[in-house]
Amino acid sequence: LNNAFIVIDEAQNCTYTQLKMLLTRLGWHSTMVITGDPAQSDLLPEFSGLATAAERLEKLGGASIIRLEGKDVVRHPLVAEMLDVL
Repeated sequence: LNNAFIVIDEAQNCTYTQLKMLLTRLGWHSTMVITGDPAQSDLLPEFSGLATAAERLEKLGGASIIRLEGKDVVRHPLVAEMLDVL
C-alpha cells in the first residue's frame, strides 16, 4: 500500500495474526492508523491481538502508541461520566 493513508478501525476485533498481516502491508510514503479498545473486543480475550501488537510496536522508534483515557472523551459530558462507571 504505497502513497496511502490507511485506517484500521475496531482493531480489538482482529487476531494478532490478522494485525500482523495488515501491518506488514505498509508501503512507501504511507501512514497507517490503527484504532481500537482492547476492553471492548467481540473476541475472547486470548484471541484479540491488539494489546499484544501495541506492546511490541511500542518498542519501535518509528511507531507511536497513544492510549486515550476517559478525560480524552470529547462528547456530551454525560458520555464521559458513563465511561467512568461502565
